[in-house]
Amino acid sequence: MPRTPAELNRIRWRSRRGMAELDILFMPFFEEVFPFLSETRQNTFVRLLTEEDPELWEWFSERATPQDPEYLDLVTVMLGRLQP
Repeated sequence: MPRTPAELNRIRWRSRRGMAELDILFMPFFEEVFPFLSETRQNTFVRLLTEEDPELWEWFSERATPQDPEYLDLVTVMLGRLQP
């Protein structure tokens, strides 16, 4: 089901994190990839935005692995965009 413009604006706003390192990951991903994700992955991204920045940083710096398999999938996809 397509998301409303208001919902997309809320997600865009929540994609802005408190850490610049996470902003570099989340904002481009939202702008460039989010619209093309499956509904399941979009929902996972929205859920991921509820996590605290220190936890997210542990996952995205690969110091820890998310226990949630949907988070692990999305973190892997997001990190894959950074690999040359």
